[in-house]
Amino acid sequence: MKLRLGIPKGSLEAATIDLFRRAGFNIATSSRSYFPATDDPEIECMLIRAQEMSRYVEDGILDVGLTGRDWVEENAADVEALADLIYAKQSCGKVRWVLAVPEGSPFQSVQDLQGKIIATELVETTKRYLARNGVTAKVEFSWGATEVKPPVLADAIVEVTETGSSLRANKLRVLEVVLESNTQLIGNKESMRDPWKRQKVNDLKLLLEAAINALGKVGLMLNVRKEDLPAVLDALPALKKPTVSHLSDEDWLAVNTILDEPTVRHLIPRLKDAGAEGIVEYPLNKIVL
Repeated sequence: MKLRLGIPKGSLEAATIDLFRRAGFNIATSSRSYFPATDDPEIECMLIRAQEMSRYVEDGILDVGLTGRDWVEENAADVEALADLIYAKQSCGKVRWVLAVPEGSPFQSVQDLQGKIIATELVETTKRYLARNGVTAKVEFSWGATEVKPPVLADAIVEVTETGSSLRANKLRVLEVVLESNTQLIGNKESMRDPWKRQKVNDLKLLLEAAINALGKVGLMLNVRKEDLPAVLDALPALKKPTVSHLSDEDWLAVNTILDEPTVRHLIPRLKDAGAEGIVEYPLNKIVL
């Protein structure tokens, strides 16, 4: 038996494959194939655009897939949300779909767009958003380069952004956030009733979440004399309390902890000053909470 897994093709592809690598699964893609090879004989992969993923999972062509919550909502797909995986193509955070207009535009709120034209790839979600706000406007599907359409081809856009840099580069300002989204692991409801597939997915979910927990974290281990331990612990933030163990020399202790990677360059000199020795920083692939 195999688990049919959908990998998002496009902007999320590289980040997803790297996440699976951290989780312990090697997925090899080819520019000439939509069926990546994997080192797990129980998983069969297929590259699918994130925009279409939920439809293929709903129809049972795929057992599970990774896609944005935005596209699940856009397609009104009847799938099971198995896990929120907070990663994106440029960062570890969520993305936002925002209503944006040119910097010099007179529009100040969604209500000002009554009777106007809005360009977006997220058509159905935008229509529902307008309806909730009591606004009637023409929503046009955009095939891409949406940021360049206002003010000539549209009055406003609804576009996805991670950092806002593309909007600023195109002299657009945000009026409102339409939807906040993140990557989800979704499953076909019938497939998830199969005990073997459910267990396989639960194992996969555990490892993917552990890989995400480890993003931006490193391990740090060091040795310290017993009398210097309080000073070292005072300098050392931790995910939880550090592990402290005895060495063969009864006057020395070993300390092991997990830290946010950006803090380490500031901490190591302070730890050295506090009496730490043999300080070793090491990368982490997974943290199972």
